[in-house]
Amino acid sequence: MPLSLLACLLALLVLRGLATNEAFHDSRIAVSVDKTTVPDHLLKGGPVIDARGDRNEHPVSYRIPDRTAVLSFDDGPSPEWTPKILEVLAARDVRADFFVTGAMATRHPELIRQIVADGHELGVHTFTHPDLVYQSHARISWELAQTQLALAGVAGVHSALFRPPYSSDATAMDDWNYPVIKYVGARGYLTAFIDRDTDDWKRPGVDSIVKAAMPAKPGAGALILLHDAGGDRSQTLAALVQIIDRLQAQGYRFTTVSEALGASSATVPVHGFQLWAGKGFVWATGVAVLTLPVLVGLLAVVGFLNFGRFALMLVLAPLHARRSRRGNAWGPPVTEPVTVLVPAYNERECIANTLRSLAASDHPIEVIVIDDGSTDGTADIVEEMALPFVRLVRQANGGKSSALNTGIAAASYDLVVMMDGDTVFEPSTVRELVQPFGDPAIGAVAGNAKVGNRDSLIGAWQHIEYVLGHNLDRRMYDMLGVIPTIPGAVGAFRKEALRRVGGMSDDTLAEDTDITIAVLCDGWRIVYAERARAWTEAPASLQQLWSQRYRWSYGSMQAMWKHRGAVTSRGPAGRFGRLGLPLVVMFGVVAPLLAPLVDLFLLYGVLFGDAPITLTSWGGFILLQAALSWYAFRLDGEKPWHLISLPIQQLVYRQLMYIVLLQSAITAVTGGRLRWQKLRRTGEVAAPVEA
Repeated sequence: MPLSLLACLLALLVLRGLATNEAFHDSRIAVSVDKTTVPDHLLKGGPVIDARGDRNEHPVSYRIPDRTAVLSFDDGPSPEWTPKILEVLAARDVRADFFVTGAMATRHPELIRQIVADGHELGVHTFTHPDLVYQSHARISWELAQTQLALAGVAGVHSALFRPPYSSDATAMDDWNYPVIKYVGARGYLTAFIDRDTDDWKRPGVDSIVKAAMPAKPGAGALILLHDAGGDRSQTLAALVQIIDRLQAQGYRFTTVSEALGASSATVPVHGFQLWAGKGFVWATGVAVLTLPVLVGLLAVVGFLNFGRFALMLVLAPLHARRSRRGNAWGPPVTEPVTVLVPAYNERECIANTLRSLAASDHPIEVIVIDDGSTDGTADIVEEMALPFVRLVRQANGGKSSALNTGIAAASYDLVVMMDGDTVFEPSTVRELVQPFGDPAIGAVAGNAKVGNRDSLIGAWQHIEYVLGHNLDRRMYDMLGVIPTIPGAVGAFRKEALRRVGGMSDDTLAEDTDITIAVLCDGWRIVYAERARAWTEAPASLQQLWSQRYRWSYGSMQAMWKHRGAVTSRGPAGRFGRLGLPLVVMFGVVAPLLAPLVDLFLLYGVLFGDAPITLTSWGGFILLQAALSWYAFRLDGEKPWHLISLPIQQLVYRQLMYIVLLQSAITAVTGGRLRWQKLRRTGEVAAPVEA
């Protein structure tokens, strides 16, 4: 469903580009003089070429009868000039031919209907007005078919009359465009060139336009070219009146191409599938044109949120780093023992490394491993290690929240550290994590989660995301006093704070976000301890990454919805509800959900717009991301060489995260249920790991 949504948005952009003649635009114009393949009788014949059916191998031409004039208008319809031209024609009871482009027809359907209603004849002038000499047969067929779709959709008609863009009289046929005429003729089109080219698009003056429109010989028939779109047509409009009056004074009758040749009108009604297909195409194009301003507005919102987030990070992260460097900023050192809870479910590959890392801790601890119904022998490994500071508690499988609540109840000390069974701590992690509790107002502390298996490409991408998207964010939220999530891999709580909010809840799949928001709303401060590093094993495949992030995204949305009442609350809950929750929603949900628009416009700009400008803009954004990432790595004491994969991350990894978030949002909106996703671990992250 997310992929379908993104594909639909891209299709809307393309449809809008077609309607505005931006997509597939080709401004090349052929110049040729060779006429070796064009039959001589066509070069010396009339302006109408019939290469249909049996005549395809031996086309014939027709002249406009004497004392007959056909007025033809190209490139329209125009909302400014076509109505005025129609008024002049109606006032003088003159019918004409309008060779319209499909793009203009979809944008101004009411004018096409008026042209047909007034008895004029429609002709096909392609959809996007390219020189067909440079186009493939497939592109030519597409140009014709899309224009017919547009005519069917706006007026319920098709036309068998065709005029190539940039065409002139029959003598201008050459070895380049003659095959196009035959190809189009084989598809049932009668090609109408001209006898008289007024060059009105050059705006040479009214007198010059009128003079150019007059037949070469008195009384000779003439197919006259004018334009009703493409620029200022005021001279065309003024000249039209004089052309009609002068030719009528010479005894000319005005008619359409088909009637001049004694044939039925080339404009014929359509029914059934062709009619409804056209209506659907025009409706979709109309929606696309109307949708673009909305998409551009949403794109502006994305830009505002992203640059606003960058600005907050750049202002607040240095302040946080300066505060951290001061040391002992929280009060007297915390030296009393703490309880470390390790909920474990099928963690046989990792649990030994986890416990060995805790054994090296330089802070006094007790460790409680809560085996949540593991079926792979995790508890047996814990027992075999027989570490004196480790207690093992077995329980039937009840989920991570249940396991943590069991551990909290069994904890001997007032400070409780929580970590995952696939995570390892550095010797100083626990000590650094609990120092902020020297301030009695602090109820919880978020640690610095690191990706341990960062040597693979997927691991490197997650490493960048953790340093930039998690830890730098956490610095910003810390300075604002609204940290929304304590990572499950490394966090600490006062037991009193947990008791007051009722412990861990299984209401959401993001129990870490849920408990963090609950503690904040209860009035406790939560801070970020950057030097309390924990090394976790990140998902090693795209499938596992999808499962993990899908659960995270969906669970976070659940937690935000659960605590939505904080927006109208008073006290600490109200502060979070009116400051923290909107920031989390805007930066964590709205901006990522709308961010695919950046890539859609990038793709559209490269394929159909100004590719150099588009790529330059995207490159500037990547450089900004790289600069911010480098700064985040510097603050975290990380070597920046992993940032070499940042451009690829932006092209691949970020798109995957978009789709995950979209999928989560759709699941949340549709009321879907998501089960806990257990990731397969390898145990490759060992302890201790130095930054």
